[in-house]
Amino acid sequence: MIKSTILTLVILFSVALSAQEKIQDSIPLPEPKVFITNHQITSGGKEIKYRAIASETYLKNKSDEPVASIWSVAYVQEGIRNQATRPVTFVFNGGPGSASVWLHMGMFGPKLVKVNSDAKEDDGAAPYDLVMNTNGLLDLTDLVFIDPVGTGYSKVIGKGKVKDYWGLNEDANSIAKFIRLWITNNNRWFSPKYIAGESFGTVRAVAVANALEGGGQNMALNGLVLISQALDYAGSTSVHDNITSYLTYLPSMAATAWYHKKAGQGKSLESFVEECRSYTYNSYAPALYKGSLLSDAEKNTVAEKLSYFTGLDKDYILKSNLRILMHRFQKELLADQGLAVGRLDGRFMGNEVDKLSDGPHLGDPSSYQISAAYTAALNHYYASSLKVKMDRPYMTSNDKVYKNWRWRTIPEGKQWEPSYVNVARKLSETMRRNTEMKVMVASGYYDLICPFFDTEYTFSRNGIEREKVTLTYYEGGHMM
Repeated sequence: MIKSTILTLVILFSVALSAQEKIQDSIPLPEPKVFITNHQITSGGKEIKYRAIASETYLKNKSDEPVASIWSVAYVQEGIRNQATRPVTFVFNGGPGSASVWLHMGMFGPKLVKVNSDAKEDDGAAPYDLVMNTNGLLDLTDLVFIDPVGTGYSKVIGKGKVKDYWGLNEDANSIAKFIRLWITNNNRWFSPKYIAGESFGTVRAVAVANALEGGGQNMALNGLVLISQALDYAGSTSVHDNITSYLTYLPSMAATAWYHKKAGQGKSLESFVEECRSYTYNSYAPALYKGSLLSDAEKNTVAEKLSYFTGLDKDYILKSNLRILMHRFQKELLADQGLAVGRLDGRFMGNEVDKLSDGPHLGDPSSYQISAAYTAALNHYYASSLKVKMDRPYMTSNDKVYKNWRWRTIPEGKQWEPSYVNVARKLSETMRRNTEMKVMVASGYYDLICPFFDTEYTFSRNGIEREKVTLTYYEGGHMM
């Protein structure tokens, strides 16, 4: 009797659920929202009139059904003769799970949030200041800021599933599809086309450039701007026994120690960094590969030199087996002051409650000391300047995306591959197929996530044609 009752309830529940799904499927989706405003700005010494288009774009499946809504903000110059050939740059951040707020409100957008660039103070609480970006790019290129599915206002809709977007290849294909739609809808196939990405966004940029070459609509890009590149994760993943990371992070540790006056005093930043580069190539790398075969005398020599570059105690380095994990460096550098340094930007300092934890337990001070300002600034700017009115919150970041991300760089079911991401080879291949494409890479000396030495290591390998690549360096962190 009890089993019969339970079975009946299960059947009734299934029928009700099926009916609810059918009703849900029958409800038509609203038209994509579009908000258009007109503005002007002084950029590059010129008065630029431009139109801002904040909008949703629906991506469709093979059955022509909308399955995802991509949110973007485009800035398009007005009143010019040859708009069809004006350059356009597509911009996104990384994560995965990060919206484009950081590059939008911190670097490329027409209005920027004002935060202390010298890392001396927290962003505090509202109100915050917005300033005109007179050093922006609108005199040179139109700009399109893109939020991938699960970030900003972008989401799956209809029959869409997040698993079709939360993966390296899936994400790249969706962004490539959006770019093709935007180019087609705005008659910009003759425009020089660029992509600017930051952090994981550099991985996405390379993957998107690769995806744009296929799909039945081959599109060649003119260039990539890679900010805090992370094309090969071996050099930007600080974990036990990843020898590459011990090498690539050392010069960034030296730069950070120099900034906090723990090492390299009396020398310029560049000369101290160059000294560390040379040591890393010529001495530290062979020592790490020699491993337990090092004599005690050799270990002491290496520890003394690492102490010289990092400002850490020699005995601490010996106890670390000559291998300094990044989270430990963050905690140990200013341990005598009870402070931890930032990961995104080693100049930032956080006042730790637990002085003995293995790493910064409050989080990254270079993140929590600016995040509130960026979030508030973007929401205020959207409402007051772009007149955006949406029925859901803007997700500046979404942990669910990162936690559910599919990292494989090859399609599911294909051959074995290493367990870390490396799209540098794809970049090399794309540049050889598209011989006109150039690449600019921007690195911050104090970036303790994507170290500048890893950029040099990555671009000296993988068959990348260096004459088409420009490496630039800044006295800043992950977000310059």
